[in-house]
Amino acid sequence: MDRLLFGPAGVLPSAKAKSTTAAIERVAELGLGCMELEFVKGVKMGRETALTVAEVANRSKIALTAHGPYYINLNAREPDKLNASRERVLQTARIASLCGATSIVFHAAFYMGDPSARVYDQVKKQLQHLTTQLRAENNRVWIRPEVTGKATQFGTLEEVAQLSAEVQGIAPCIDFAHWHARTGKFNSYGEFMFILKQVEEKLGKQALNNMHIHISGIDYGKHGEIKHLNLAESDFNYVDFVKALRHYKVKGLVICESPEEYREEDSLLLQKTYKAASSH
Repeated sequence: MDRLLFGPAGVLPSAKAKSTTAAIERVAELGLGCMELEFVKGVKMGRETALTVAEVANRSKIALTAHGPYYINLNAREPDKLNASRERVLQTARIASLCGATSIVFHAAFYMGDPSARVYDQVKKQLQHLTTQLRAENNRVWIRPEVTGKATQFGTLEEVAQLSAEVQGIAPCIDFAHWHARTGKFNSYGEFMFILKQVEEKLGKQALNNMHIHISGIDYGKHGEIKHLNLAESDFNYVDFVKALRHYKVKGLVICESPEEYREEDSLLLQKTYKAASSH
């Protein structure tokens, strides 16, 4: 990707209809550059709709990604739950590919009381199966495990970066708000710079040219994320965040996951703040 694009997750309330195509058109009208399709409650889009979505996104020049279902746990103990989780990742990747999306994002697993190293090995093994299957189908969508917001969830910054280094076809989705909530830190210019430096050192400059970032305001406690907030009500330091992106010349997508009623306003705020930072 040749620049950094900003946009919302899901259908904005101001779209003319509650459809994906109307949502894409609204994102383009607002002057934003990307949108994440929300399959969080299951992949309920068919082939024909997906092809229409691809056409509208292409015409509107909106880059697409997709968020997989919440019911994915690649560390599930029961074989049927594990198989269902794998199937949900595959379904998301297949429909996302038909839509012309570049990446899919999902929360990969829960620790379930297991040692983190064992969970890492299990998730890695499952992702290797999934990427092999998708490559056999000639599906080139990036599979992106997300940095998660709670201590019970697999997905530290280190885990996600390491998987991306070790498994072909895997790249990180860095949710800066989640990482701030999970650590209680990582909310200053220097700390944002540190995260980007880690990505570059682990995955090379090309990773910074193909970033997938989630951002929102966030409420958190000692166990991490409680809920998403709009930026204005949160302590998330989005001004320094965009300055760090600017400094590293990050390219790719920044998806805003603020609560639905604030998503439009916050997507535009992030884009505007980034443009202002870039003119100095």
